[in-house]
Amino acid sequence: MSGKASSSQSSIGLSGSGALSHVYIPYLPLRCSVAGSRGLFYDDGNKLLLSPTSDQVFCWKTVPFDPVVTPTSDSISEGPILSIRYSLDAKFIAVQRSDHEIQFWDRGSGETFSQRCRSESESILGFFWTDCPMCDVVFVKTSGLDLFAYNSESRSLQLVETRKLHVSWYVYTHESRLVLLASGMQCKIFNGFQLSSAGIIRLPKFEMAMAKSEANNKPVLAAEDIFIATIYGRIYCLQVDRIAMLLHSYRFYRDVVVQQGSLPIYSSKVAVSVVDNVLLVHQVDAKVVILYDIFADSRAPISAPLPLLFRGFPRSNSSSLRPNREDTESSEVNVMSDHEAIVYGDDWSFLVPDLICDVVNQLLWKIHLDLEAISASSSEVPSVLEFLQRRKLEANKAKQLCLSIARTVILERRPVSTVSRAIDVLVSSYSHSVKTGTYIKGIKSGKTSPSIVPQTSGPRSSADVSASRVCAVGKSIKHESAAGVDSESPNRFLNISDSDSEDIASFEPPRTTSNNVQLFDGKLARGKLTGAETSGGEVRSSSLRSGNSPLDANVLEQQESQPTSPVISSDEMYSFVFAPVEEEMIGEPSYLVAIIVEFLRSANLEKVEVHPNLYVLTIQLLSRSERYAELGQFVLNKILEPSREVAMQLLESGRQHSLTRKLGLDMLRQLSLHHDYVLLLVQDGYYLEALRYARKYKVSTVRASLFLESAFTSNDLQHLAAVLRFFSDFIPGFRDTSDHDTYYRILNERNSSIAA
Repeated sequence: MSGKASSSQSSIGLSGSGALSHVYIPYLPLRCSVAGSRGLFYDDGNKLLLSPTSDQVFCWKTVPFDPVVTPTSDSISEGPILSIRYSLDAKFIAVQRSDHEIQFWDRGSGETFSQRCRSESESILGFFWTDCPMCDVVFVKTSGLDLFAYNSESRSLQLVETRKLHVSWYVYTHESRLVLLASGMQCKIFNGFQLSSAGIIRLPKFEMAMAKSEANNKPVLAAEDIFIATIYGRIYCLQVDRIAMLLHSYRFYRDVVVQQGSLPIYSSKVAVSVVDNVLLVHQVDAKVVILYDIFADSRAPISAPLPLLFRGFPRSNSSSLRPNREDTESSEVNVMSDHEAIVYGDDWSFLVPDLICDVVNQLLWKIHLDLEAISASSSEVPSVLEFLQRRKLEANKAKQLCLSIARTVILERRPVSTVSRAIDVLVSSYSHSVKTGTYIKGIKSGKTSPSIVPQTSGPRSSADVSASRVCAVGKSIKHESAAGVDSESPNRFLNISDSDSEDIASFEPPRTTSNNVQLFDGKLARGKLTGAETSGGEVRSSSLRSGNSPLDANVLEQQESQPTSPVISSDEMYSFVFAPVEEEMIGEPSYLVAIIVEFLRSANLEKVEVHPNLYVLTIQLLSRSERYAELGQFVLNKILEPSREVAMQLLESGRQHSLTRKLGLDMLRQLSLHHDYVLLLVQDGYYLEALRYARKYKVSTVRASLFLESAFTSNDLQHLAAVLRFFSDFIPGFRDTSDHDTYYRILNERNSSIAA
């Protein structure tokens, strides 16, 4: 849907203007200007921005978003162009020439063929390619759906199936594989079909809510009022109700469509974006953006409305800001003019998920979230951390912000209950990621959200919004990255293929996931389905969770390039939170001990392994304040998990407290660290006890000289003789060592002096 603003809107300045925003557009845009262009089209099946001329079509890939990407081109014949798409295997180009004809090019052979309507009374509203096993391309007509398969022998399309329905207009996205067909006097009655690699699923017919005007007129729903968006893996339909000033949300289940609440809107012109699973509702007239995170089905905005701003834009009157680029384009092309840097310009079209198309200037922008500004705008620390832990596109930034927030709340000595809730968020998030296998250390994010661009020509009564031109209609298809994971069991979803998530390094035949499946109440359904249709029925609220499977899109993280997770491990909590905080905090350490205890409680609850150095730090803090009795209780009650590091720190801290040192020795013995135990007994002068222990547990790694030195230091000749005899009798070859000769000579000298 396009959002237009007055042309008198002043240009927005550079990032140094000091203006606050949660959403921004960075320099550079993707420039898609071509001489003789007949408009811009978005091929969401292949993620290509297309600009056809009279005899060519130029293609820019939009995922990953690269402002300086070089376009490719193909030759086409001259003629009108209502819509254009490449096949999913990139072997064919299809161009809708009129309301009755679609022309196809074989890119390999250059041959062409056409497919026309069988009846002049019906019109083609649009078409799309599909990975459905029973067909290759679908025509959406005023009389319903025609499903065609390509016949390689006859080199033509073969009609496979027809779905007879009255259709006023429709909306389709390749990512969801979902097509919604509008009908009725107000165009508010919908039939839906999901055509995926597992077959065809028919959704129950449903009706969208529309308020009546004061004059009791019946408003008509338009294609630009409907958005299909995928948020946290869930497919939603968002509907603008301009009379009620509400944005209605619908969720698709296997046999029912449920309205899941409404969001208020404050502008007659509204646009929708989805960035990293955050819903952005642009109030175009008010020139602000409202952010929603609907992970927990919350309808409260993340923060107060703020404007959308440009950042880092060179201005046409500031030559010092012009980038120095070695490119075929002139430097003037890379400097933004005043009319190109207008927020909510008249010719802007907001494209879900996260793109903006400037139709007149032929620019494509990418929207970004300012995670730092969002996190700084709220004092609810646990809520902010939950929000950051769900971010994927800028996972590393989200992680650093979480660490910074955790350090800050401790250094500011916030109430222990507040810090405890914040810690619970971080620990539970890490625990969940480990259990689900999504925590992968050290892998960087390489994915960006796919994008959609609609038509640029005049309005049409019905439009294929996923391939339509970015135009006066301003319709944009919602094509959304399902980077999140639905909180419900995935085995109760209807999942679809995720060929969308694969980057196209060059314009080669795009790959599609061929082994995707759909799940029906936990049962696997594979192969060709000739129309597995389900009927709608009365559904209770409880049955939505127990029996009805939501219609969802697959999670977009693929094995090729997985983003780093924003979750924080216990090792990182010690290294980047507790250790730095301990160095900076001054005064009584009891507060920090209380915070660490809360972390240990949370880690124990979530069964998360704690870094041993955190236990060591706890011992140091308790010893520093001479809280030895409390330290003893921590050890005896296993609050401090036994380990060699913990035992050694108890021994170190026990230099001033014998009971604490004994706790350390006992822990070494419990852990069967025989070498360390024997060595410490010898160092403490208990060499005979150490000798008996070493003989019992067959400890042969402690040097005999240590025992002999300790016995010699005690000035007890009998003990020295006993130790020397022990090693002589039980250690083979000991009599031939220098230690034996040395201490044997010492014993003889001492005995001689005593006898004299």
